[in-house]
Amino acid sequence: MAADRMPTLYLGHGAPPLADDPVWPGQLAAWAADLPRPEAVLMVSAHWEDAPVTLGATETVPLVYDFGGFPEHYYRVTYPAPGAPGLAARVRGLLDRPGGRVHDAPDRGLDHGAYVPLKEMYPDADVPVLQMSMPTLDPRGLYEVGRRLAPLRDEGVLVVGSGFFTHNLRALSPDNRVATPTAEFDEWGRDALDAGDVDALLDFERKAPAARFAHPRTEHFAPLFVALGAAGADLDDRRTVIDGFWLGMAKRSVQFG
Repeated sequence: MAADRMPTLYLGHGAPPLADDPVWPGQLAAWAADLPRPEAVLMVSAHWEDAPVTLGATETVPLVYDFGGFPEHYYRVTYPAPGAPGLAARVRGLLDRPGGRVHDAPDRGLDHGAYVPLKEMYPDADVPVLQMSMPTLDPRGLYEVGRRLAPLRDEGVLVVGSGFFTHNLRALSPDNRVATPTAEFDEWGRDALDAGDVDALLDFERKAPAARFAHPRTEHFAPLFVALGAAGADLDDRRTVIDGFWLGMAKRSVQFG
């Protein structure tokens, strides 16, 4: 990785109670402290699908509390990060195509896939943040989006895909018992990442064991494909930063570059 180039990340964003976990917040904080300080963060969350690519607010607006059934204090969390209008313009320049222009959602704040991890990584909310939608769940389509975003890394932008390495809510376990298919998928994913086997990861539905047990729907794995595309040649410089399981789900999080 060039000295002035930002890495790309794929991380597990947990849920609002992530802040109460005895381990995970510290892991995210330590990860952020080990990174170059970004000029801005471009966040791709599992919780925003919209086509064509749509950009969220470019000024500070209220968060999106896109969850239900949690204690009231989780709905009072704030994260007033500055907006990133310059980054939004740059993303439009990279992604606009004839017949596929980038859209804007100026009133959409950060959803929990964005602000939950960022609150642990940059608790002072002093790094500008822009969230963009996933225009598809097709792995190769998202990989191409990431590839087109790669130049941002040389401009101090941290591209973050935020999802969960396995995400089957029917397999949730309060005592963190890990179902065998979950463990098998996590092991397969670890090996594919270690080998830099992008083709296998993009074709995970056919190549991975228990793919549809680990991901009944693709959305929480999908941000990984954007991160892979943005990583480009830096795929050889990769490492798992966080692993293990939370409530029976794999929280594997990786850095490229």
